[in-house]
Amino acid sequence: MPKTNKETRFSRIKPSQRLPEWIKPTLSKASQLERVQNLVQEFNLNTICEEGRCPNRGECYASGTATFLLGGSICTRSCAFCQVEKGKSPVTIDPNEAIRVAKAVHKLNLKYVVLTSVARDDLNDHGASLFVNTIFNIRKINPKTSIEVLTPDFWGGVVDKEKAVQIQRSRLRSVLEAKPICFNHNIETVERLQKEVRRGATYKRSLHLLRAANEIDQTIPTKSGLMLGLGEELEEVIQSLKDLRKVNCQQVTIGQYLRPSLAHLPVQRYWHPNEFELLKKVAQKLGFTKVNSGPLVRSSYHAKDS
Repeated sequence: MPKTNKETRFSRIKPSQRLPEWIKPTLSKASQLERVQNLVQEFNLNTICEEGRCPNRGECYASGTATFLLGGSICTRSCAFCQVEKGKSPVTIDPNEAIRVAKAVHKLNLKYVVLTSVARDDLNDHGASLFVNTIFNIRKINPKTSIEVLTPDFWGGVVDKEKAVQIQRSRLRSVLEAKPICFNHNIETVERLQKEVRRGATYKRSLHLLRAANEIDQTIPTKSGLMLGLGEELEEVIQSLKDLRKVNCQQVTIGQYLRPSLAHLPVQRYWHPNEFELLKKVAQKLGFTKVNSGPLVRSSYHAKDS
């Protein structure tokens, strides 16, 4: 069988091999990285940049962007890919967390902030008010800062499916009424791998949330993200992109999954940069208005770029 074109050829790498040459975190000034880390500690805050060991955190800090992790640092779900600590007894919600986030945003002079949270299935509103309160407090002292939200699915606690959908929509509406500049919710992986990768979440539930967000407020663009390297095939990734467009998701991020530790899912394959470029072209052709696709791309990567 003849070789395929160099631009689209798959590069299959065994999980046991070291990272390929194209997995190189962006270097940045150590002083800027240390400054943000010190302030995060000073205000007793959590960021997904640090909790998730994001390879781009130095670059984002230097450009005036950070992603704050609300609701503490312990997640009530146990997704098999995530570095964030898991536990059935998460910390008590700190009523002053939103104020401290706002003060940190002001002190760092951040131009663009992404707010995310651990899954708080133990709370009555599953953490929706965490986003609302933090947006309010940031805008109170930083009115020019743009705010994007990356939320969990706000699902759980109700057996009746119809009632659960209504409650989920109510929680979502409260967040959207706070007018974030973008609503982000990641499907993370292809439909076939959801149960193994995203424990406690489902593919259809996430698509429904994105569809509902667009129905509630069409002025707020919706966004989602995919990780590659968990065993998915190209056709499945393209189908996921099509499914996102069916619910009118306008923005997408596509990046390489990197195993945080031996306790997490192993990497099945490192996708080549050429493949990420191919998927970018596919996504653009499908109608996504903004596409970030590359080995080190994460949910908040270049989030402030229009």
